[in-house]
Amino acid sequence: MKRILLLGTGGTIACKRTDKGLKPVITSDEILSYVPDSRSYCEIHSIQLMNIDSTNIQPCHWLAVEKAIEENYGQYDGFVITHGTDTMAYTAAALSYLIQHSPKPIIITGAQKPIDMENTDARTNLADSLLFASCPGAHDVNLVFDGKVIAGTRGKKEWTKSYHAFSSINYPYVAIIQDGQIIFYLDDKDRDKKPVCFYRQMDGDVGLMKLIPSMDASLLDYMAEHYDAVIIESFGVGGLPSYQDGDYHGAIARWTGLGKTVIMTTQVTNEGSDMSVYEVGRSIKQEFGLLEAYDMTLEAVVTKIMWILGQTKDPVRIRRMFYETVNRDILWKWSEN
Repeated sequence: MKRILLLGTGGTIACKRTDKGLKPVITSDEILSYVPDSRSYCEIHSIQLMNIDSTNIQPCHWLAVEKAIEENYGQYDGFVITHGTDTMAYTAAALSYLIQHSPKPIIITGAQKPIDMENTDARTNLADSLLFASCPGAHDVNLVFDGKVIAGTRGKKEWTKSYHAFSSINYPYVAIIQDGQIIFYLDDKDRDKKPVCFYRQMDGDVGLMKLIPSMDASLLDYMAEHYDAVIIESFGVGGLPSYQDGDYHGAIARWTGLGKTVIMTTQVTNEGSDMSVYEVGRSIKQEFGLLEAYDMTLEAVVTKIMWILGQTKDPVRIRRMFYETVNRDILWKWSEN
């Protein structure tokens, strides 16, 4: 029988109603009492790491989860983390970088409604996660929700209330779970079986700028005073405007002149960026050697650069590490070779 460790962090799955709204107060031990049948196929222990709304999640919390898994890694066959849905995709991506090449499954799950409600998705999601964490073919960090298994770097919350809240972006589902059966869509028999690697540092000084028509480039100068890296969410396949009253070229020159990192991505959810298509993207990328996210999710880009900057500030190493595939996070990188 597999030994599974449940790590409680809070979120809607652990909420109860209060006069001020839903608040996470249900403990991980209490949560397990709602899925008694799971103990027929796995032995479950739990640790309550925190009990917070996922809106309050920060890199320090991701590092706390990593530490708990690393300290208990030899004692368990799999791990399940209960978490709020609002930042779950960020946590799944962050753990994908903090814990790499894990032969044991690390599953993040949660719910759109608290587990103690009569009509809720929480019990199904938790039972599915425990089942997948007990599966011999499961490995690495994955998000399990609404019967879907999503690679930790590919998940995105696309619905605020519906039970089918999460999608896998620019990548197939790893597996689906139906009626207690796991159906794998991806065959990983030939994957590179490197030893598990844990990382204990992240740099949270990463900013995001979402372009809108007429936005002044001076915002980038302000951000350069406060952040080590900036991610620019551009329009379509990617580019930067050249307004008469806004000097994006100069702002990017100042960023790169400071030795700081600029990453271009797109506001469009599917199909990724390609700055080589239009002059507004190609010229500035070539001149300054900007990093480009291609088919990566925003959540993966944010947490990957936080992880990279926690290991190095060297621009050459940053570029190399950014384009190395980690837990299926990037496929389209041919133009960087």
